[in-house]
Amino acid sequence: MGVTLAYSMWGQGTRPLVLLHGFTGNRSSFDHLRPMLGGAVKAIAVDLPGHGETPLPERKGREGFIETVQAVVELVERLGLHSVDLMGYSQGARIALGAALHSPRHFGRLILESGSPGLHRRMERAERREEDGRRASFIQLNGVEAFIDRWEAMPLFDGLRRLPPEQQAALRQRRSSCTVEGLVGALGCLGLGVQPDYWSELHRQRLPTLLLTGAQDEKFTQLARRMATELPVVWRHTFENCGHAPHLEVPEAFAREVLAFLDTPWYESPEFESASPESPS
Repeated sequence: MGVTLAYSMWGQGTRPLVLLHGFTGNRSSFDHLRPMLGGAVKAIAVDLPGHGETPLPERKGREGFIETVQAVVELVERLGLHSVDLMGYSQGARIALGAALHSPRHFGRLILESGSPGLHRRMERAERREEDGRRASFIQLNGVEAFIDRWEAMPLFDGLRRLPPEQQAALRQRRSSCTVEGLVGALGCLGLGVQPDYWSELHRQRLPTLLLTGAQDEKFTQLARRMATELPVVWRHTFENCGHAPHLEVPEAFAREVLAFLDTPWYESPEFESASPESPS
């Protein structure tokens, strides 16, 4: 029996859209998009393991990541939905990609914001596990608030410091609601260092895919460019004057791109359908 994901639903639309948040977030991370997306989609906003009301996976490391990917698929099955669209941010984008590769028949379209297919080299994965281990030790020794201070000071999140004060306060409150146990556990089972390397699987991922990044986040914009050369059916958009979190920094423009992508006609030819991706081993 794997982990069961907590979730909430919002929106008046008929198109199901699963939302997967980033590290230190929870299922309320996309709530500010309700006025912009709610008329078109029926959002299923998820708490990922170690965040909100979802417990940690039974397994740790790479197996915990795979268990989480399977839990996303199981949630869709439990809700009795078919061809659900899937959107993830950062950590959530990595899990969304894993779910699309693991069980493509459950999903229709894929939206990845500031995501990564993983680290290709074993040494890179080992170094990232060590880095996340140091972060986990800091959290255990100093607590969540001290860690959030350090996390928010990272150059990756420079764009978030330009948010209006009330939005910064809401973001801080959401991050501060995390627990020591949850964050430490999430680093150990959802981190980039334990994620499978999906680079070699991208050519099998034939769902229509939208890659979204901020121009000031050069690292993830370059990753998106590389991913776009590997994915068979892909759209890509980079938001100007924006960093790692376009859904927060430029929400109106972000929502427009999401809705335009979901509304774009897509016809899957019989030949294309016959070459549907296989689940990674």
